[in-house]
Amino acid sequence: MNAPPQVVVGVLADEGLPAQVIASIADDLPGIFATRVSGQTRWQVDHEVDQLPLDEDGDIPMRTLSERHRQDQGWDVLVLVTDLPRRAGTKPVVAGVDVEHGVAMISLPALGAVLVRRRVRALLVRVVRQLVSRRLGLDGDQRGQGTMARLREALAPTQRMSGEHQSAATHLALVGLRGRLRLLAGMVRDNRPWQLVPHLAGATAAAAGTAAYGVITSSFWKLADALSPLRLAGITVVTVVIMAVWLMVYNHLWDRPSVGVERRKAVLYNVSTAATLAIGVACMYAILYVVALLAAAVVIDSGYFAQTLGHPVGMGSYLNLVWLCSSVGIVAGALGSSLEDEETVRKATYSRRERERQERNQHRADDGGKVR
Repeated sequence: MNAPPQVVVGVLADEGLPAQVIASIADDLPGIFATRVSGQTRWQVDHEVDQLPLDEDGDIPMRTLSERHRQDQGWDVLVLVTDLPRRAGTKPVVAGVDVEHGVAMISLPALGAVLVRRRVRALLVRVVRQLVSRRLGLDGDQRGQGTMARLREALAPTQRMSGEHQSAATHLALVGLRGRLRLLAGMVRDNRPWQLVPHLAGATAAAAGTAAYGVITSSFWKLADALSPLRLAGITVVTVVIMAVWLMVYNHLWDRPSVGVERRKAVLYNVSTAATLAIGVACMYAILYVVALLAAAVVIDSGYFAQTLGHPVGMGSYLNLVWLCSSVGIVAGALGSSLEDEETVRKATYSRRERERQERNQHRADDGGKVR
């Protein structure tokens, strides 16, 4: 009796989040492929981590990497997983498949900010099925899936697109507002806005110092007592926006490419930068609020607090005071961020891939200026 055919799938993951995601699901992939692609095949999955290179156009050379790694490693097919946003024309791409060269690529930002591992597993099944369909005599469109799986596929904000130049390459592109919002969420997650706070030491110190001053100052007590929760909420929104805008403008984070096509792409990048900064500042605000509330509870005697305000005080009075102090502290934090090195802020705001993209655009702009 003949042994079942074996397919060796190589997964090459970019450093960072792609490597983490693949490492967490790699052991399950042979069983998943046996269940959802072909149960008559012996599956072997090898995964490696590498910094995927970029070509002159800022794309990852899929075919070059396929030829190199499949031959060196003995892989039948290769799947690249990256945190680089990709496009097919003007549409963001979730995955690209080149059956002729046995290679596919998955772009994590296009998978959004939640359920990333589940979506990666589903995409791996889809692209691997396409890559091996000819060899194993399978239906590349996954018609063997259940009704619920086909329903989720129909409702997903994606669309299959054929590649250019009559090649065997196809793309799974994001379409519509839902698709663009999912890409935006993925790009913001890739920038890891929650890591902004520890990198902004000067801003954090200025914000904490100002909030602490407000906590022990009676004029702040009376002002906070006089403000309504609605106005305090409005002050909070304004201060977060002020600091986010200040960080973007002062550190030159606004992307302004000179080429028309790049300008259209820059809109999404700029929105993701603004969202990253806003979430990062909101995280700083939340931390500052908790610390200031603890300080107020320890430092301010409730009897003296009530005597100063002229009425009994409760938890609400403390919360309103800290609310105002934190908002004023965030404004001071924006000024304190001026002491930070611009490169430090960029590293805290952008993922590695985004910094590479900006550096490449800057080099292009510099070269264009020299030509003129």
